[in-house]
Amino acid sequence: MRTDHHRTVATHYLFFSGLFPAVCSLAFPCDRGGHVDMDEMSERARDNYLFARTVVGRDYDVPVVVAAAEGRDEAPEV
Repeated sequence: MRTDHHRTVATHYLFFSGLFPAVCSLAFPCDRGGHVDMDEMSERARDNYLFARTVVGRDYDVPVVVAAAEGRDEAPEV
């Protein structure tokens, strides 16, 4: 669990696109190579990330790395 209050600005996101309309897409901060720092995630984000990885091909498409929108620290719109 994180105890500090600083946030690293994400330069990229690992984007999991839902395969069906009822499945919400998910995006997680990562580096250029798609490596996610799970120690920096909240417990909820980590649970969602691990779940998405588990159901690739069933609920989510293979994730893709997308560059973060310049000047914004939020998930991309894809």
